[in-house]
Parts: sequence; C-alpha cells; structure tokens
Amino acid sequence: MNKATSIVLALVAATGAASVHAEEFKVGVQIPLTGPLARVGMGTQEGIRVAAEVFNRTNGKHTIKLVTVDDESAPAKAVAAVEKLASEGVVAVTGGYGSNNISPASDAANKLGLAYITSGGVDDGLVQAGRKNFFRINNTSGYQKALVGLISDLGVKSVSIVYSTKDATEGLATDVQKTLAAKGIKVAMHAFDPAITDFKPIINKVKLQDRSEMLAMVGYENDYVGILRAARVLKPSVKAIAGVWSLATPKMAADFPDLMPNVYGTAVLPFPVNFTTPEGKSFGDGYKKLHNKEPDYLGQFGYVQSMLLFEAIARAADKGTIKKGGVIEEMRKTDSQTLIGRVKFDANGDNPGFVQRMGQHQGKEVVLVWPKEAANGKPAFPGVPW
Repeated sequence: MNKATSIVLALVAATGAASVHAEEFKVGVQIPLTGPLARVGMGTQEGIRVAAEVFNRTNGKHTIKLVTVDDESAPAKAVAAVEKLASEGVVAVTGGYGSNNISPASDAANKLGLAYITSGGVDDGLVQAGRKNFFRINNTSGYQKALVGLISDLGVKSVSIVYSTKDATEGLATDVQKTLAAKGIKVAMHAFDPAITDFKPIINKVKLQDRSEMLAMVGYENDYVGILRAARVLKPSVKAIAGVWSLATPKMAADFPDLMPNVYGTAVLPFPVNFTTPEGKSFGDGYKKLHNKEPDYLGQFGYVQSMLLFEAIARAADKGTIKKGGVIEEMRKTDSQTLIGRVKFDANGDNPGFVQRMGQHQGKEVVLVWPKEAANGKPAFPGVPW
C-alpha cells in the first residue's frame, strides 16, 4: 500500500469515526400553545428554539432536533404529550407551564426514564415528590424574595394579596403573607377561583375594607388582566400594583397599554435588553434572527433550561450513556453560570440559589428596580395605571 492510499484510508476512517459520534438527538417540547397559558407557552418556546439554534451552530459535534406537542394548557393533554414524544424517540423533555400540568407530565416522563426540565412550575410539591428525572431552574422562594424585597424597599405598611387557588399561586401567596407579617406589614388575603372572570367584588373589598397601600397579584396572565381592568374601573387608593411571572413583559405592554403603566412584575433583565457577555450576545442575536424582536424573560428561561439540557445530552453522548440514564445523571452534575445566574441542582432537582428581580413598566420599557445592585432605574412610586 502506497503512502497516498494510506492517507485516503486514514481520512475515510477518521470521517467514519466522526460520523459515529456526531449524532442528532430528538428533544421533546411539551408546551401550552393553546388554552389560557398559550401566551406564556409561546414565549417559553421562543427561547427553546433559540437554544437549539445556538447549540446546533456552536457545539460542533452533536445536534438537537426539537419535536413539539401542544399540551393545550390541560393536565391530561400534558401527559398525552409526553407519551407521544416518547413514542417518537425523544431522549428528554423541556417545556411545561403551570405546576398542575407539569406534575403529571413529569410523572409520565419519569416512568419513561426521560429527563424533564422546566421553568414554568414553582409549586414546591414538584421537588418533594421523589422524582429522579425532574429539574427546574426557578422556584417559589426566588419569587417570594423578590416580591417581599420590593414591598419592603418601597416602605409600604399594608398590602392586599389577590391570589389564585392553584397550588403554585396559593403557596407563593401564603409564603409572602407570612414573611410580610413577620416584618410588621399588614396583609389582607383574597383568594379567587381560577375560573373567575369578574374581579370587581374582590377589588371593591380592597378599596372599601382593606384600604391597603399596595395591591399584590399572584396569578397568571389572564388573571392580571382581569384584576387590572377591575382596578382601573374602581380605582382603589393603592400606591402601587405588583405581580409575579408573565407580567413585566413587552408583550403585555403592547397588548394592554392602558393596564400596564407603573405595574411591577418579576423580570430577569430589563427591556430593551443590552447583553454584555458572549453568551448573552449569542442569545440576543439568535432571538432577533429567529423571532425578529427583543427577547423577554420567558424566552430567557426557555433558553437557559434547554441549553442546560442540550449540554447534558452532549456529555452523555460523549460517554455513550444516553440509553443508560446518562442524561439524568449529567443533569444532576450541572453547575453552570447562565443568563439567570448560577444554576446548580440539589438532590431534588431544584435550583436553591435562584432569586428573581423586579421590573416596572415605565413608558415602553421594563425597568429593573429591585434589587438595587441589579437595577437600571428607580421605581415610579407612588404609581398606578390610571
């Protein structure tokens, strides 16, 4: 065999070896694209898609193919979505929104041996159920710290908390109430059924009975809109209105410009975003390229959770453990600096270091106002939408 032939054979062998290791992996996306959680589901999905684009462009060895199923914002459909994804050969699942949907969906994934990661469920029951496959990058504690921190820094002495009776929202509302009461802040609690559409009776109680300085909303997107519409009509004498997830977003400002002025909500980064890190710039550029708009925090969460999963899949692939529970094993080893800070999972799959930030709708911007070290502006206080 001459030298030239040896070189050709060596190149063929090298190419063949590379093709064995350079695999495409299917990842399931179980997400609400219709139903009451459609808006937040679509926002999260946008970030998931950016993560796949960035990973496929930068990994250099493995690629990800997303397989998406709409869970229609319903628990039974969420289980069916996971089972369908498993039948199509996915190696893990990302997505989910609403703890009552995520719980049965992650149970189904656990039975099928699939890693499941989300940013859409903060009910502590999710990490207390003994699932070995479950991971989340955010939690109730991180939101509670942010909402209580804002209320404390604003110096208000009384708060009315209007909250949904769903597990995650009721748990967060109760935690906030206990923490505020321990600080000597007067708290009035108003629970509502998730099916309610007329919030005027509750807001009337806030106006006439509570006379609180602040209104805190613990619910979901449709709830906020209903509460704010009622408050705009009845105009309780509050000095500030705050909520949690799915509120401090440019989409909400664009869709409900009369309801959002001066309203506070959790936010990872301000809007518009100015990314300074290489990963941040890669995410921001990828988001604009795919979606032709600035990213919001839902997209950031979707990106972070999915990129962590894709990286774990790549590590498991390199070790040849994909079919031996390797993705779950690699997820448990995660310790990474991300766009939302450090993510390191504990034995229950939780991220105990998570702390949210609070933003405020000011004009066409979402300005970070808490904590002070992360703020890019000052709160407009007193300030309400009317």
